Amino acid sequence: MDAATDGPIRTRKADGVLEVRLDRPKANAIDLKTSRIMGDAFAAFRDDPGLRVAIITGTGEKFFCPGWDLKAAADGDAVDGDYGVGGFGGLQELRGLNKPVIAAVNGICCGGGLEWALSADMILAAEHATFALPEIRSGTVADAAAVKLPKRIPHHIAMEMLLTGRWLDADEARRWGLVNHVHPAEELMAEAWKLARLLASGPPLVLAAIKEVVREAEDSNFRDMMNRITRRQLATVDTLYGSEDNLEGPRAFAEKREPVWKGR
Repeated sequence: MDAATDGPIRTRKADGVLEVRLDRPKANAIDLKTSRIMGDAFAAFRDDPGLRVAIITGTGEKFFCPGWDLKAAADGDAVDGDYGVGGFGGLQELRGLNKPVIAAVNGICCGGGLEWALSADMILAAEHATFALPEIRSGTVADAAAVKLPKRIPHHIAMEMLLTGRWLDADEARRWGLVNHVHPAEELMAEAWKLARLLASGPPLVLAAIKEVVREAEDSNFRDMMNRITRRQLATVDTLYGSEDNLEGPRAFAEKREPVWKGR
């Protein structure tokens, strides 16, 4: 397993999986410099054919991420400053990321930290994790969450979080569909890696096509989106339909064996 430290983040790689651990004591808050480093790490993940899945998490047991570093802001970090290639937290605006991302929420997840988690495809949470959007109490708007959250959980629950800043515990977050699974804290990372290895063993071209279709469909009606898919107007779908892997699935089924995915 390869491991590395780049200032405020720690990474490790194994079995086609990249773990990115935010490591900024005491609270894992994100300033402009950290966001740029995270963006570079996720862009490298996107562009590395040897990596198939990413896990994002925080160091420690108290904080996953509270979002924007208010102390850095007080020292001159502008809220509209340069967040880097992927926008805040390196993921929210990263173009062409067609690989699965899992968030392993190990504690307090609020504000921009919740927006960072919402950038993942699946969210696992420790039993003690909590979630909130407290920006309303600071006289500002959780902009990315205002766009994303009402599409992920029931509208009225999302609006309650946005308008009141109230907190959800892990069980309630799971009940509303904000997180996929809740695990004991000591099992969280093992479960995240178990899920990541399962995804990494899957057909990478299909995973890429799923990511692109879902992303593009957010702003399209059903008929238009299906036309784009059937006409192979999405790059990942066009690659998949002309690939060896697209034939491997039926062949493996006919030959009664496990498929061998080559990503081509």
